[in-house]
Amino acid sequence: MDLHISLDGRGDRTDRIYRQLRDAILDGRLRAGERVPPSRELARRLSVARNTVAAAYDRLVGDGFLEGRAGAGTFVAFRPARPAQRRAPGGALRPARRWAQLLDEPPPAEPARFDLRAGHPDPALFPLATWRRLLGRSLAARADYGDPAGAPELRAAIARHAGLSRSVRAAPDDVLVTHGAQQALDLVARVLVEPGAVVAVEEPGYRPARRLFAAHGARVVGVPVDAEGIVVGALPRTARLVYVTPSHQYPLGIAMSLHRRSALLAWAEETGAAVVEDDYDSEFRFSDRPLEPLQSLDRAGRVIYVGSFSKTLLPALRLGFLVAPATLRPALRAAKRLTDWHGDPAAQLALAALLDEGRLARHLRAVTRVYAARHELLTAAARGPLAGWFTPVPSSAGLHLTFRAVPGLPVDAIVARLRAAEVAVEPLASFYAEPPPRPDPGLVVGYGSIPTANLPEAILRIEAACRNA
Repeated sequence: MDLHISLDGRGDRTDRIYRQLRDAILDGRLRAGERVPPSRELARRLSVARNTVAAAYDRLVGDGFLEGRAGAGTFVAFRPARPAQRRAPGGALRPARRWAQLLDEPPPAEPARFDLRAGHPDPALFPLATWRRLLGRSLAARADYGDPAGAPELRAAIARHAGLSRSVRAAPDDVLVTHGAQQALDLVARVLVEPGAVVAVEEPGYRPARRLFAAHGARVVGVPVDAEGIVVGALPRTARLVYVTPSHQYPLGIAMSLHRRSALLAWAEETGAAVVEDDYDSEFRFSDRPLEPLQSLDRAGRVIYVGSFSKTLLPALRLGFLVAPATLRPALRAAKRLTDWHGDPAAQLALAALLDEGRLARHLRAVTRVYAARHELLTAAARGPLAGWFTPVPSSAGLHLTFRAVPGLPVDAIVARLRAAEVAVEPLASFYAEPPPRPDPGLVVGYGSIPTANLPEAILRIEAACRNA
């Protein structure tokens, strides 16, 4: 154990050793059952006589803090009922002004028996045995620092995967591997967003993206979404960047029409803005042919494509990527190097093998069938027992559905009732930065992490909460 004890200054050294060891036990740094260094060893580290340390140990044993065990050593014997918190100084430092509006992020919700939150894939479907084997192989193969842009093997595999599954135009050098989509957005903001710049986002939309751009000093402007996607005519012409989720709008679930995609690209070319296309869960599609991504339609080099494996595999992996125009690649690579040097090479090599061996494609086919069954259960419920209270927004992809409520339905009260009934679900209103001109009550119902067998009971509980509201 590397135990720090300070003997600087004057005073009885035995007493100072005693008090610092006692304080470490009381605040939980030394825990019951842990072995403390032998008196001879600690005396050598502190450059004091062994008797000085032995006397401090004897006092601690006498007071019940330590105990000696014959032939084993000296151990912590005392377990405080409530360890005293040892906190950093309060200090006089204050964050930059823009952070004042970003400190109200609610804490993560406690896991619920019936988890209907959006954006959470089912961890039980993750191919854990395969991943463990590939990760072990990767750890043996790569032990040095990694490339800031990501392992070359993974960048090549992502370029192939995105090109085949989504028609994304990318060579390996166009790909930059990130810690999920959120870091991809952070790197884009570092490279493109100056303090005070206007960033346009969908309204309703993805709250973490909105807050991230604000953290970089942007003036974030919400732009309404209709049945065809973001309303291009409502975009501020001063916007430096536009963030969209065209394949499966978050949270409404609609797909941006081809006409609207063309209009957005024309607008970006005319105004000189960048478009960030977050393709966060388009792999899970249950009907219809997917439209071309904005990136594959872009001919002016204004689209930055962002993808995530956290949604398709497991959030804990924190693996994503971006594909950027060549003019941005050096700056994005430098931003990645300066913020975290590089990602996890072992995990990246394991993911590259998962892609190259076709295992990810097989996994996606298997889990899509599972998610399709859950999607159908919820859609049927909206046509059946929930029809008197909600109308589903048509959606044929992803891990959630949005239910618009009938006028007058007390959605907040229903959400509270559901929380008491062990059902975690999010109100549609929470995805708006500003209250909409007309009330837009509803629920955003995720089906990614709830077992299929539990979904009928969750639906019954939603129905009961609506009846009793």
